[in-house]
Amino acid sequence: MRILPAALLVLLLCGSASSTIAAPRLATPAPPGTAEELSAVVEQARLRFVARDAAGVLAHLADNYRSGGLTKPDVRQQLLALYSLYEQLRARVQLDHVEMVDGDVWFYTTGEVTGRLPLVGWVTVLSWQREPEVARRQGQVWRVVGFQD
Repeated sequence: MRILPAALLVLLLCGSASSTIAAPRLATPAPPGTAEELSAVVEQARLRFVARDAAGVLAHLADNYRSGGLTKPDVRQQLLALYSLYEQLRARVQLDHVEMVDGDVWFYTTGEVTGRLPLVGWVTVLSWQREPEVARRQGQVWRVVGFQD
């Protein structure tokens, strides 16, 4: 019967950890013009991506970018892998929504990346719907910073 005390200990520890969870984040409308500015940034990054310009894509990420465990160097490696695997890439990205959360700009996109493989032709590489990302203005430019997890 040692399982019961151990299970209770786990429940107590989990219960006390969950009571320290921060308050939910409050989203507010983004200031006028923010969506248009970010839409232009997303389009610039998309154009650099299809031009196979890794440096041009990475210029839109903050040096401290971190999201979903990925850092800016990780994104660079993924871009280089895609560019080496596919003869040609296409991307469609749509900005769905922009809001302010804790002083940061959260934006949501929907899109699809397709690539042309030798002997196979065009295939879907990646598709997503309403995926969130976080951006901050750094000087005069917007940079994607990620969720910093």
